[in-house]
Amino acid sequence: MRGAGGVRRLPAERAQVRGIGTALRAAGHRRCRRPEPARSGVTDPSSRGAPSAAPEVEHFAEALVPTPHGEFVAHVYITVDGEQHIACVMGDVEDPPPPLVRVHSECLTGDVLRSLRCDCGAQLDHALAAIAAEGRGVLLYMRGHEGRGIGIGHKIRAYALQEHGLDTVEANAAQGLPVDGRVYDAAAAILVDLGLRGVRLLTNNPAKCEGLSSCGIEVVERVPIEIGAGPENLRYLQTKRFKLGHTLSD
Repeated sequence: MRGAGGVRRLPAERAQVRGIGTALRAAGHRRCRRPEPARSGVTDPSSRGAPSAAPEVEHFAEALVPTPHGEFVAHVYITVDGEQHIACVMGDVEDPPPPLVRVHSECLTGDVLRSLRCDCGAQLDHALAAIAAEGRGVLLYMRGHEGRGIGIGHKIRAYALQEHGLDTVEANAAQGLPVDGRVYDAAAAILVDLGLRGVRLLTNNPAKCEGLSSCGIEVVERVPIEIGAGPENLRYLQTKRFKLGHTLSD
């Protein structure tokens, strides 16, 4: 069964995940819910990220993960549709002041293949380095956000359309898909489970700040991520700036 954020688990598969049992619960398996939003929803039709419903999120596992940027504790969370998100936590993030947080939308082409069409891989590296420099913070890696929520297949189709002159916004629209279909209610629930209500958000995207705020997370500061443009991603970054409202330098 397919959902807006990707492939949903079949009922039997979901039951298997939920039936892990006492042993896994003792190892950190727990349920959490999205916090009550500060307002009923985003009323501006151009805004994105507003919650559609309060999803149940389960903390499934955690373990230490050493990286080139230092050691993080990786927490895996599962939503009711079977999507698995990961929160990489460094240091004590519950004590004030609010820590750096990056809500990173999955991008297989940028994060894994290091595609030069986007700046996603570079932003991921920058965020991990910034968190490590402060010695504390959280990187949320959100599944189901591929291509701003359209999935890897439609994103590759969008790339093909861009080769014929469309930009990233026009390529989504040409497929009858939303310009940005991401929601942030699961991210908010995960942050609350980690003990956070206020964050310093690493992002160039004001809509991401609005999306988290609409889900009850206070964004006390937006911390920009400046990544230099190259010939392969210049038009993409210009489109994000002028059509999607990202705060990017000239």
